[in-house]
Amino acid sequence: MSSSEVRAAVPGDGAYMRTFMDEIFPAFQRPEQRRWAQTYLWALLHVSGKKTPRRMALAKPLPSAAAHGLHQFINASPWDWNPVRRRLARRVAARTTPDAWTVAELIIPKRGEHSVGVHRRIDPATGRTVNCQRALVFFLSSGAQCYPVDWSLVLGGAWDFDRERRRRARIPGSEAGRTPADHVIGYAAGAAAQPRLAGLPWVLDLTRCDHAAGVLAGLGRLRADVVCEVPPDHPVLLTGQHTPAVTTVSALMEVRHARQTHVLLRQTPDGRVRPVPVHAYAGTVGAPRPAGGDDVGVRPYRILERPDPDGRQPARYWLTTLTDLRVEDILRLARSHAAALSAVTTLGRRFGVLDFEGRSFPGWHHHMTMASAAYVFQRLSGAPAAALAGAPH
Repeated sequence: MSSSEVRAAVPGDGAYMRTFMDEIFPAFQRPEQRRWAQTYLWALLHVSGKKTPRRMALAKPLPSAAAHGLHQFINASPWDWNPVRRRLARRVAARTTPDAWTVAELIIPKRGEHSVGVHRRIDPATGRTVNCQRALVFFLSSGAQCYPVDWSLVLGGAWDFDRERRRRARIPGSEAGRTPADHVIGYAAGAAAQPRLAGLPWVLDLTRCDHAAGVLAGLGRLRADVVCEVPPDHPVLLTGQHTPAVTTVSALMEVRHARQTHVLLRQTPDGRVRPVPVHAYAGTVGAPRPAGGDDVGVRPYRILERPDPDGRQPARYWLTTLTDLRVEDILRLARSHAAALSAVTTLGRRFGVLDFEGRSFPGWHHHMTMASAAYVFQRLSGAPAAALAGAPH
């Protein structure tokens, strides 16, 4: 079945969809490729259940013969996903007011060992060993909304040393051995050169990151501002004394005369207003140089501590280079990560990021790119997808 026959079966898509396609997918010069892209995007927005080519082609009004074309578009068509993602980021920047970058980890459980990048690892959230793909999702945050604009697949296990396995999955040699820190720093370096996006701070959760010092050092070399949640035992460098000394954020904040208390007001679900104390270290600290790292100079960081109001959970800590920003504004930025986690859940439930069944690295990135495009399309439209993309009743 040709793409034109499939395109004729898809309901009228509306002017917004056509504008979106023109702006995000201009590199798709061939009408065949462009039609399959629009059909895949339409299916991600409207088809319920698993988002695989076979399942999507079973939905009306698509004919079942469309499964082959959808599969080819994702797994065999040689289009470059990077320009599409850059255009998504630029569209978000043009339609919103971005205030931060943030990153969320996505663990995708898999059966067997043949899916690209699948390996066994301990899930830090549950403590259980899982057979999974490990992905990083890069978000642009604007207020309470987060928009997924890029992806990384973090390899592990045999994928790092088995060249033949990587060759069969069409994984570039440069991907082997890259840590999550490498992916974040590499993306941050590219983002720093993008118009309208340079200079945005990075909001990160480093509480379970094995390479937290390396992430901070790498972003420090880029002179990128950060708002990073860190564990209580995260080391910091006291620089305002004759001999610099290393301590931890929790130990430092236990010194009462060294901190200032700010009281923020928060509304509870039942409508009451509740005071929430937040402690800020009175001075600034530095980050110890990671083992084997370059000496890029000591950047000043501010420490924030937020005790649990009920005393049932441990206190939370943040390091930030935004030393002149108000405490409430720093914590507002910090909430970007929670919004990203919520967006990851939506991406899994509604846009099929858990459903890719192919074995190729390009196919995985194609599918994730289309899922991001569907998410951004719906969020920026300001209306339900059915009203804009012409889904049948």
